[in-house]
Amino acid sequence: MSSRRIGRRLIVALTAAGLLGLAGGSAADASTAASAARASAPARVQATQELVVLLSEHSAHKAPDTSSARVAVVSQVRPITGEQTTLPVLARSIRAGGAIWLQVMLPGRPDGLTGWISESGTRAAVTPWRITLNLHARRVTVYNDGSVVRVFEAVVGKPSTPTPTGEFFVEEVVQMQTGEPGGPFALALSARSNALQEFEGGPGQIALHGRDNLGGTLGQAESHGCVRLGTAAIDWLAARIGGGTPVTITGG
Repeated sequence: MSSRRIGRRLIVALTAAGLLGLAGGSAADASTAASAARASAPARVQATQELVVLLSEHSAHKAPDTSSARVAVVSQVRPITGEQTTLPVLARSIRAGGAIWLQVMLPGRPDGLTGWISESGTRAAVTPWRITLNLHARRVTVYNDGSVVRVFEAVVGKPSTPTPTGEFFVEEVVQMQTGEPGGPFALALSARSNALQEFEGGPGQIALHGRDNLGGTLGQAESHGCVRLGTAAIDWLAARIGGGTPVTITGG
């Protein structure tokens, strides 16, 4: 799929939800934050995250058993890029007969949804990357193998359309067409807006993205829920972060 088509699909999804709104402000990019900002973040977090890549569509259940209630059906690919779906693994269970079930984080509403899927039809993976966002400090901290490697200043949701808090993950990484709003890249998250349930069919999906044709002052709460980063920051992230990467958003 071309970057133009991908970018348009993301803009349709996010703009329809009202999450990509025009805002004024400085166009200066944020560089790696100062040592004082680094000191405010935990020095280390969990080093790696177990992931699972779906090779087929999966039903997610409330418990590790097909007889338990189904909480979601998860496609093997993501809707914008067509990338294979990659989910963080929280736990595993071996059932009678040796069948293995995985408790995973799921995309979509409600935020923080989890479920159990069969290990059959999946491939194991792992990531050393982890992202945290402190809404009070308005800073994104990036960890590799448990240690802080970058801290970026960000634009976060304004009080009327706040960025949701909780445990999420990157669903897919989207390259935008040059000049499109929110470019040059977007990390589409499993998080959904609590203020904007939907608008003209959009899912209210939250993303970390650039500020192309959007603006916004880094370090301020001005967005409709998404997290805007400077070009250098989002370029750096897009070159390293993949699907399934855990993202923790706290209120400060």
